[in-house]
This record gives sequence, structure tokens and C-alpha cells, in this order.
Amino acid sequence: MKIGAVEVGDFPVMLAPMEDISDPPFRRICKKLGADVVFTEFIASEGLIRDAQKSRKKLEFSEEERPLGIQIFGNKVEAMVMAARLAEEMNPDFIDLNFGCPVRKIVNKGGGAALLQDIPLLLEITEAVVKSVKKPVTVKTRLGWDEKSKLIVQLAEQLQDIGISALTIHGRTRAQLYAGKADWTLIAEVKNNPRMYIPIIGNGDVIDGPSAAEKRAQTGVDGIMIGRAATGNPWIFREVKHFLKTGEQMQGPDLSERIDVCRSHLLTSVEWKGEMVGLLETRRHYASYFKGIPDFKQYRLKLVTAPTIEEILSIFEEIRTKCVNI
Repeated sequence: MKIGAVEVGDFPVMLAPMEDISDPPFRRICKKLGADVVFTEFIASEGLIRDAQKSRKKLEFSEEERPLGIQIFGNKVEAMVMAARLAEEMNPDFIDLNFGCPVRKIVNKGGGAALLQDIPLLLEITEAVVKSVKKPVTVKTRLGWDEKSKLIVQLAEQLQDIGISALTIHGRTRAQLYAGKADWTLIAEVKNNPRMYIPIIGNGDVIDGPSAAEKRAQTGVDGIMIGRAATGNPWIFREVKHFLKTGEQMQGPDLSERIDVCRSHLLTSVEWKGEMVGLLETRRHYASYFKGIPDFKQYRLKLVTAPTIEEILSIFEEIRTKCVNI
């Protein structure tokens, strides 16, 4: 499969863009563990053109993360065009437009899934960005705003006609947020529409190898994107790919590997963000990395209160020697 001229694998398993999660340290881990394509956290177009430090920082990535898409969001044509050009200067593999984020603070500002209530503007933004950059432009969106406005089949055709190179569809409406089950029937309808020729990537409720295989068989999609299920579980990429290849479920990571990956995540975060921020922001991952470890609560408390790298590394070794492996 190709996105534009970029080869991304026969059936790529991708890491979804997630705020405060899919930063460079986590993306590198996911790539090492099998993710075929990764995306930056979503970046506000207005922040980029104002040269906001936080937005600019999100543009950074390393060569080992490729293929990589920089994702931007916003609701003003000129700002999105300018942001796309700034993103292109970083030389990603493609530019991704976020028309699916359901978070209230984004939607209330007219960004993300809010554009599903103004399709003419959504299409105007997309067409303007496609014409303004040389990199392939991709889109991530949802089925529609709510149950009464599931317009994805028609919208997919319109986006393709404008010139996007791939489309990712989350199988929920904005009104659903992340509740209920993702509906892949409309994703299948988009994929099997004889007018469609660009790659269609499915997203929503892929939690392991069997669910990925089921979605592929159900829809015929060209690839899948994994979001929340990868948080604290970057091994999901190698496990999904193993199942898709062999039909067998791969054994999960043992305690020692969990510690090694979490340790690497911490050290890479500190290297990229600085010691104080790196320590603080890695804390949100500990519970997920060690989910299911018996009697882990006491160690989690130590990890989230330890003030130095040295102390955290020491706690990791204590966990390695004292915790019962799962």
C-alpha cells in the first residue's frame, strides 16, 4: 500500500495521533515494536502560525519514526494552509488533517469534528491545503456528527475528488465520543464503493490481533489504526501483526520487558523534554505499562512521587526483583 508515493506496507498497522500520548518518545517505542506508520499529536494551526513554542515542539521527529504524518487542525482556511506549509518544511512523509477529534475544547473552537457540521468549509480547507503543499495530504474523520448525519460515504468521495491520498475513518460519530461500539459497516461501505481508489484505513475498537483480523475481513480496509489500546501497550503492534500473519496469538511481554520499555520511555522523554518535564509527563504511563502486575500499587506510588531519574531507575530494579511475573 502507498500513501502518495510513500510505501507503508501491505496492510499497515498505524499508531493514531493522540494528545499527550503520541509524542516522539512513545512513537519511537511503537515503531520498534511494529507500528508501520505513526502520527504526531494533533497540532493547532493557529499555534503554529503564531510560532507558539508548544506547537512548534510537536513538529519534531526523528528519522527512525518514518513513515510519519504531521497532523494539524483548525477551522480557518488561511491558517490551515500556512500551518500545512510550516509542517511541510519539517519534511514529514505526509500532512494529515484532523476532522475527527471529539474533545469539547477543540470542538467548541470549531476544530476537529466540529467541521462535520460545516462540510463546505471542511472541503474548502482540504482543497486549499492539497493545493498548497507537495506532500501527500491525508484526512482523519468520523462517520458524522451524530446518528442523524452519518455522511461519511458521500464525504469520502468528495475528499478523494479534491485530491487527498488516504482517508482514516473512526467508526463513531462525534456525539458518541468514545462510548459504545465502533460501527465498521459504513467504513466497509466506503471501502467497497466502486468509486473509491485511495487507501481507506479503519479505526475504532481494535484491541488485539483477533479484533484486527475481524475488522479486516469484515470491511476489506487497506490498513488499521490503533489509538487508546496502544496506550501503555506498544506491544499491541507486534501482537496484531503476528496474529494477522499466523492466526495465532502472541504471548504478551513479561515483567522484565515491561520494565525495559518503560525505562527507555522515561530516558527518551527526559532527553527530549528535559529532566523535570520528562519525569512529570512519563508518570501518566506507569499504571498502563504495569497493568495486571500483582501488588503494583505501592510501586506506582513510589514511581509517581520519586523526584529524580536515579530513584526511578532504582524502583524499576526493585520491581524487577520483587514483583511476581505475570
